[in-house]
Amino acid sequence: MKLEEKKSDFKIFKDIKNKVDDICNAHCEKSCENGPVVEEIESLCMQCENKLFLFFGRSFECLDCGFKNSEVQSAGTIQEKGTLYTFLVDSKNDFNRQIIKSETSSIFIKELDLEIPPGKGKISNIEGIIIKILEDLELNQPLRKYQDPDTYEKINQFMIHIRDLLDGKCFPFEITIDDPAGNSWIEMLPEDPQKKWKKIEYERTLEQNAKLGLYHPKEENEKNTISPEEVHKFPATCSSCTKPCNTNMKLVNIPYFKEVIIMSTVCDYCGYKSNEVKTGGEIPEKAKKITLKVENMDDLSRDLLKSETCSITIPELNLDLNPGTLGSKFTTLEGLLAQTYDELYSRVYSRTSDSMEPEKNRRWNNFLQRLQDARNGKIKFTIILDDPMSSSYLQNLYAPDPDPNMKIEEYERTYEQNEDLGINDMILNPENQKNN
Repeated sequence: MKLEEKKSDFKIFKDIKNKVDDICNAHCEKSCENGPVVEEIESLCMQCENKLFLFFGRSFECLDCGFKNSEVQSAGTIQEKGTLYTFLVDSKNDFNRQIIKSETSSIFIKELDLEIPPGKGKISNIEGIIIKILEDLELNQPLRKYQDPDTYEKINQFMIHIRDLLDGKCFPFEITIDDPAGNSWIEMLPEDPQKKWKKIEYERTLEQNAKLGLYHPKEENEKNTISPEEVHKFPATCSSCTKPCNTNMKLVNIPYFKEVIIMSTVCDYCGYKSNEVKTGGEIPEKAKKITLKVENMDDLSRDLLKSETCSITIPELNLDLNPGTLGSKFTTLEGLLAQTYDELYSRVYSRTSDSMEPEKNRRWNNFLQRLQDARNGKIKFTIILDDPMSSSYLQNLYAPDPDPNMKIEEYERTYEQNEDLGINDMILNPENQKNN
């Protein structure tokens, strides 16, 4: 049935609604005692305020005025850190990747220099997001053509670029979702190459915390000396349930590496646990790459420190963890694999399990099973830790002698790595700067 025909049918209900309103106004007391004359469902078209027999699919649509709304409101809590997803679209199949956009997230398409500010949350795919942009731009174009011809032409040219994007004439291009609340998501596939899908977790700024309505205590300016033997406690707020809790902090000296600060938080109300590792000191001149051949269970028990700038690659499993993924961790190699498995399993099967295609589900099952086999020592593999800041560590079981299964390389950072770390704009040697 066409939309015009549906609208004409729904005008009947609008006439009934007007008559019902007149009856209810005339017999208000009687209606209150015996219930409403006509049963109304608990929904409302925010465009025309019609309440009678609205049409629902996966989203909301009012056939009386044509207004549509596919808003999604997150029922989860604000995550501990914000998330920044970057996805490289290089084929038409990528347009089908599912996107969950929360009300706190913004979307940026680099090639269009276009940013969608935070607004209503929605579940869609990449193609749906771009089509919605096109529909919004087309909305007032007929009127704009006569009232503001210059703006009309500029928007027309911009819409041509968007249509070229949808037709696949601008491959590849990047789409980015930045969500300070950490509740947005872009679908990933197990066969995605390393630089196609990226997720970075970051600490929110005070301004972002204020916009999210989170309480942040005043920072103390006094710098207290931390005793190596003492565990310091300071009050904090649980990022899961927002109840007050304590964070423990201790200075730990890792043999043949450096001193690091380990922070651990346990919430007595909801049981939430987290740990984080901070490394200090000056910026090293070179980056470091650690390669280990894992051959038995003893190798899986090695201590491992992963900084936020470290990427991890396991070629045999086709596993690539970009810098920022899982945050900073001080654990064992087995513990890292276990956390990677839990993180991937929860994200893949809690987000898309209901609508996942059988073939895609099979590929994910195979990928996760191999990851589990590696964790249990059934598969020999190679793990590569690549850290531009040289702040990561993998235990040498033969220390201080060289480990026959471990290779440590130092190399010069690239310009792009220095740019990502913000080093290119730093004055690393103030004395030389003064002399010049």
